[in-house]
Amino acid sequence: MGVVVTIAQQKGGSGKTTLAANLAVAFQRQGLRVAVLDTDPQGSLGRWFMLRRERGAAGIEFSTASAWGVSYECEKLRRLSDVVIIDTPPKVDADLRPALREADLVLVPVASSHVDLWALEGVLDLVSREGRRAVIVLNQARAGTRLTADVAAAAGSHAAVAASRLGQRVVFAESLGAGQGVAELGRSAARDEVEALAAEVLALLG
Repeated sequence: MGVVVTIAQQKGGSGKTTLAANLAVAFQRQGLRVAVLDTDPQGSLGRWFMLRRERGAAGIEFSTASAWGVSYECEKLRRLSDVVIIDTPPKVDADLRPALREADLVLVPVASSHVDLWALEGVLDLVSREGRRAVIVLNQARAGTRLTADVAAAAGSHAAVAASRLGQRVVFAESLGAGQGVAELGRSAARDEVEALAAEVLALLG
């Protein structure tokens, strides 16, 4: 049975889908069987997957579910996969709970802004109520800036913060729009960041 990683954040634009897609690709490139489950009505992860399919890229399973169907879909995908990644809507309410309940690990992306930080409390409270473990992932981080350092320090007072972080790089948006992950585009700083985060997540799950 595979493990489940749920990606959740109350604020839109924090990079949930970017994180889900890039981790899926990174895990697949390591030889793992990977499935992604899109529970966000906006369907961005589904659009990314369909672009991959049109390109002939194989190896990642895909499914969608509304809140009430998450447990059922996860049960099926766990049997088929080593890792299941769930992308969730940008809101914190009862609809998010099934995706948290299924999680072996919850990743909470936080962009380098205090607005993202302010949105942490609600999702971390729900994660705690479900008895799950949350790890904050700094996303769109600007290396060497005071703001990123301040956000990292403040986030650490709420929950564990991943040592690996994703920088503010155009290639993340470009690859997502092409149905790819940055790890498929050749060696780059973005690929190094994603691969480091993937290794860290697997270590946390191990």
